[in-house]
Amino acid sequence: MQTGFANFWRNGFVTIASVLVMTVTMFVLGSLIFVNAMLNASITQLEKKVDVNVYFTTSATENQILDLKESLEEKPEVASVEYVPRKQALQNFRQRHEGDQLILQALEELNENPLGAHLNVQAQDPSQYESIANYIQSGNALGGDSSQIVDKVNYYQNQAAIQRLTNIIDSIDGLSLATLAVFMVISILIIFNTIRLGIYTARDEISVMKLVGASNSYIRGPFVIEGSMYGIIGGLTALGLLYPLTLWIGPFTEQFFGATNAFDYYVNNFAELFLALVFAGALTGALSSFLAVKKYLKV
Repeated sequence: MQTGFANFWRNGFVTIASVLVMTVTMFVLGSLIFVNAMLNASITQLEKKVDVNVYFTTSATENQILDLKESLEEKPEVASVEYVPRKQALQNFRQRHEGDQLILQALEELNENPLGAHLNVQAQDPSQYESIANYIQSGNALGGDSSQIVDKVNYYQNQAAIQRLTNIIDSIDGLSLATLAVFMVISILIIFNTIRLGIYTARDEISVMKLVGASNSYIRGPFVIEGSMYGIIGGLTALGLLYPLTLWIGPFTEQFFGATNAFDYYVNNFAELFLALVFAGALTGALSSFLAVKKYLKV
């Protein structure tokens, strides 16, 4: 172990270059973690706003609607059902269009309420909305009568918006992973060659150790420790750089992503970030060194 630390400090410029590349790689990894967390928070916020809205015909009676409400509440996948009667639906409509005099005037000229009542259905899990919508539209909710009183179910329009956002997130995740993979390969190659240079410098010493019967693991140990140190310091440096960055962009992410603040995420998940970056850095460095020494020792 002492030899590994000595090799780390002895290599000078090569050590700095290796740590720098590893820092960039771990910074990309950390940024990927943040981006993924922010986007997932956006999906969660959007999913909370999505529900199944069941609009009824004006001929539907209150008893029929309440029977359907009770039928839905008995389903285990339904979290809550809110009943909005026709009068409340009209009042809500007026409030949403209070600045549009043309629409308000048209309502006055009708002399009657053109809107039907509706139910707002919240599922236990977003994946269950489709089955709920299918259940309502199938007519089974009231023994075959629900399809006659239901005007429309608007879940599918909301689902399309969620699916588009999910597709965007998947594309961003794919691009981020590809970028991370490129930097990981670059880091492995640089550390690989750095260790190879160290092996070449110490080739006479290694030859002597092999002659006196030193095992391959004993010879490999210092170089693996050296590579791990590149990764650990790179991970710690990246973690330190993320502090001022998240502090600066925190208000922007909170505004853009809703309730998610990047700096709050950094503070609340510091232990997980520390372990992820330091462990990933150490593993990358150790793997690079292991491969370099293995090739030299031909084991």
